[in-house]
Amino acid sequence: MSATSEVQQPRKFAALRNKDCRPYLFGAALAMMADNIEHVITYWVLWEKFHSPALSGFQVISHWVPFLLFSVYFGSLADRFDCRRVIQAAQLLFASVSVAWGVLFLTGTLQVWHACVLLVLHGLAGSLWGPGEQLMLHDFVGDEELPSAVRLNATFRSLGVLFGPVVGSALLLGLGPTAGIFVNVLFYLPLTLFLFRTKFTGHTRDHGAPRARVGLMESVRVLKAVGSNHTLVSMIILGGLGSFFVGASMQSAMPIFAQDLGAGGAASGEGIDGASLAYGVLLFANGAGGVLGGILLEATGRIRPTVLAAVISTAVYGVTSLFFAMSTSYPLAVGLLLIGGVANLASMSIGQTVVQLLAPPADRGRVIGVYGVSANGLRAGSGFTVGLLGAAIGVHWSLGLSAAALCVGTVLAAVYALRGGKAVPVGGAAPV
Repeated sequence: MSATSEVQQPRKFAALRNKDCRPYLFGAALAMMADNIEHVITYWVLWEKFHSPALSGFQVISHWVPFLLFSVYFGSLADRFDCRRVIQAAQLLFASVSVAWGVLFLTGTLQVWHACVLLVLHGLAGSLWGPGEQLMLHDFVGDEELPSAVRLNATFRSLGVLFGPVVGSALLLGLGPTAGIFVNVLFYLPLTLFLFRTKFTGHTRDHGAPRARVGLMESVRVLKAVGSNHTLVSMIILGGLGSFFVGASMQSAMPIFAQDLGAGGAASGEGIDGASLAYGVLLFANGAGGVLGGILLEATGRIRPTVLAAVISTAVYGVTSLFFAMSTSYPLAVGLLLIGGVANLASMSIGQTVVQLLAPPADRGRVIGVYGVSANGLRAGSGFTVGLLGAAIGVHWSLGLSAAALCVGTVLAAVYALRGGKAVPVGGAAPV
């Protein structure tokens, strides 16, 4: 059942001890923070200027649909080319979008179509970054310490997500949206400059491995290879289940839960300050769970990258989401969000690790792209399973039913993996 029986127990915080991987982790955290700072500033400006619920919905769609449509293709780019340059291209696109927002804010010429184009470009930058990043992590640390690298990278990204709204709000209030968005460009520079200095390309450890061409037929070949491996398919399914049924919609629905669950003044409707505090604590708990999970998993080193661990952590995420939807206690809801954040990070990092360990070196980017389609692209679907369904039957019911479906789907994915028996690896990893 393990992703590889030969992978030894790595040192605690192994990737953070690695002099090549460590600066990447910090740079990626800053870039992820910049990503979220841009969301804070631009979403506020767009709402103030246009007051368009449709545009608000498009913000979510434009962020995740590029992962759905282009992850495999961008994975093929990472397989074929120097991943340093692929990631730098993504960072340059991020920074260019921020500059474009700033120019439009400064000149007062922002229109809805401008916003739609920039939102799509921002989403494309994120999907371009993903596969190349995973190849770089593997190149930095190798197979033995890959679980640590994937887990700590997810933890540092969670830190960026957690502090992005804080820094973004400070820039918005202190400098205003125009100056704030221009300052945001600076947060993309550390990672971009570091990639000029590192010798790793994403392919250094796989020196001599054939480089497949970028093309539709090559991608179809990889998809067929992935489909023949029950372990890989089960990891891809588990990643997709959590994204599709819960995904990003829990965060967007959090104001409703804050109003229904709020503490003190929020609970009794005694003013906006209490409601804002209740909302802020719920959001913080949702993000802090991921950070806490990464630290705990690294500190204990007890959870190995296995199918069983992925199934259990995904099931815990589903159960905590279900009880959160049903909860009428504010403290209990906060605790459930923390536990769910830990479980979600464990599930995603384990799935990502298993996929990398089983992928062949020449096609690792494409296989990661397939996983990205499921684990990231399907987040757009949570707008339907929780959002639109919530409009019809109430968000508590929609999240509860979606979480229950996640639990059932997790059990089915586990049965599928077990029925596959001892799967033959797609790549160079040991049998599972």
